[in-house]
Amino acid sequence: MTGAHPDEPPEPAGQGGPPGLAPEPSGAPAGAREPPEPDWLVANREAWDDLARLHATSRFYDLPDIVAGASHLCPWEEDELGPVHGLDLLHLQCHIGTDTVAWARKGARCVGLDFSADALAVAETLARDCGLTVGWVQSDVYEADDALDGRTFDVVYTSFGALGWLPDLDPWAEVVHNLLRPGGVLYVAEIHPMWVAMVEDGRTICQDAIDADLVSYDQDGSYADRDAHLDHTVSYERLHSTADLLSAVLDAGLTLELYHELDVTPAPAPWLELGDDWLYHFPADMHRFPLSYSLRARR
Repeated sequence: MTGAHPDEPPEPAGQGGPPGLAPEPSGAPAGAREPPEPDWLVANREAWDDLARLHATSRFYDLPDIVAGASHLCPWEEDELGPVHGLDLLHLQCHIGTDTVAWARKGARCVGLDFSADALAVAETLARDCGLTVGWVQSDVYEADDALDGRTFDVVYTSFGALGWLPDLDPWAEVVHNLLRPGGVLYVAEIHPMWVAMVEDGRTICQDAIDADLVSYDQDGSYADRDAHLDHTVSYERLHSTADLLSAVLDAGLTLELYHELDVTPAPAPWLELGDDWLYHFPADMHRFPLSYSLRARR
């Protein structure tokens, strides 16, 4: 979920599937040599393969609770997106599929896309255990329109802790535009860059919050289990300002319909307090700033 590592200073940086999953197409002519994947993509995929295996059994994700009917969607998401029954919905960077399953339960015909084969294996099992039919596609998000072979959707959805793992939002927004049918909607619910910029204590800006670089971290553990051990600890992340996102969406030809900021988040931080709603809130003695945002834009 979260794209921030408070304990490790960043360094400037230059995201084969299990049965039943659609593979990422090569797109190269027969006999041609594939160009090498960028370091950030290789490292992030290795890290998220590890995280998928860890998160599958974590209390944070609580997959048995999901199977029993629980939803991890935030309370404002359905109100802002609107009814999805009967719509084709694509969830980009779906991880282990908990939110994909939630939208499928609301009647959407869902496809989840992620670059981690291990994450999709967990997601496929989760959907099956929930008695739901969901399509799963393994692909780097920048190659999603090719991986889906021209298929388009009524809704393209992405949620908390996804965009920070991408080095550039402009090509991402172009992919989203290509994946949407005319009149289709992009809906984003994400961690606010202010949460990321002040992740250490909620009071001090600890990294650039504008024109930030893609940076590498070497950090063990997970937001779901800080004491866990990972085999692959290096990852690459970039803090995208809200202007980065808005500009990318508008430049891709989408029409902005909604942008909201909220002072609660599902992303854990030691300086926030977990409420009865399973969201993290400011303590009474702290000044508030945006912790989450949501965006809806239409093609």
